[in-house]
Amino acid sequence: MSKVIVHIDLNAFFVRCEEIKDPSLENKPVAVGHDGRGGIVSTCSYKAREYGVSSGMPMFHAKKLCPHLIIKPSDYHYYSALSDQFMAFVASYTKKIEIASIDECFADFTEVIKNEKDVPAFFRKIQKILYEKTKLKCSIGVASTKFLAKMASDYKKPMGLTIIRKSDIAPLLYPLDISKMFGIGKKTTPRLREIGINTIGDLALRCQKDDPILMSQLGKFYSTIKDWISGKGSDEVITTPWDPKSIGNSTTLKEDTNNKSTISTTFRYLSKEVSSRAMKENKLGHTIQIVVKESDFKVHNKSTTIDNPTNNENTIYDVAMRLYEKNFSNMTVRLLGVTLQNLIDAKDIAIQMSLFDYQQHEEESATKLLINDLNRKLKKKALIRASEVEKHDGNK
Repeated sequence: MSKVIVHIDLNAFFVRCEEIKDPSLENKPVAVGHDGRGGIVSTCSYKAREYGVSSGMPMFHAKKLCPHLIIKPSDYHYYSALSDQFMAFVASYTKKIEIASIDECFADFTEVIKNEKDVPAFFRKIQKILYEKTKLKCSIGVASTKFLAKMASDYKKPMGLTIIRKSDIAPLLYPLDISKMFGIGKKTTPRLREIGINTIGDLALRCQKDDPILMSQLGKFYSTIKDWISGKGSDEVITTPWDPKSIGNSTTLKEDTNNKSTISTTFRYLSKEVSSRAMKENKLGHTIQIVVKESDFKVHNKSTTIDNPTNNENTIYDVAMRLYEKNFSNMTVRLLGVTLQNLIDAKDIAIQMSLFDYQQHEEESATKLLINDLNRKLKKKALIRASEVEKHDGNK
């Protein structure tokens, strides 16, 4: 008997969080992200998408497409709290959950629905209850494999419900553009178009014939794709939490530059993103690395290991700027990146120090980094902490 695998995807999650916080934003063109040079659209509302705005788009371009676009800065602490509510809600139905990201998960509902007479009504009720409890909106895909469930949840948005049986694969998926297929990325899509594959149906037909040209293009991924399209993909929901080894973000600048203000602003944005993700994963890092890509596409990496592991935004930013100023200050760059490495669980730190000591350490670090930042802007060590003044006075 086939399993019942469900993919639940929160619709325009970050924007929806902002709408819950401020209902006046509903049905308006909204983008979440950094409003500044080098800013990127993290998520946008469906109204904004009507103007051509999309996730991953440079914010300056989004504003050209939609001049009255409302831009909200990311609030990851708030988003994480609502994400936790969402995951807890799904867990109230089944413990077999695989968290795919902050706003989506796979779940095995095989046992849950075996006595349900009206399966679509059951999942419609889940959507309704989730909205009533959290005000979050979701699309649900139901199938026998994870790939088909993911494709099903993407089929209708927002608040869609799609059930894909094996017999539905051809009529529902084959007409879709090849770019709509999960697993086929932006780099692979044009390569497939070059060999005459424009729809998922084209891909399925060539897979059925074991086309050697297609096999060459997809390499080791070919057998996986062939299984997915034929309905033989994985139905295993992996409940073990993902344990990242590093957390990083990078962005390509609007134009090549060596402008210190632009670079500082970009590193601040990247540090905030990395910090937020690390906090979500409850991780601290011993090593901070920056990536710099020159205008001629040469890539450079520099890193440093700090005594006290951190996920503090100010700490990450301060170290990133010091690495940049020491190694790349005169370089014209086109891309910047920040990565937190050598991660450990935050709870491991709690074992080594009391909660008071840890909070005091974080507060002192934040104060010190703020002073360092101000001194950098003043270009001299004009400010020090009060505790340092006491130390100096005591030594007189």
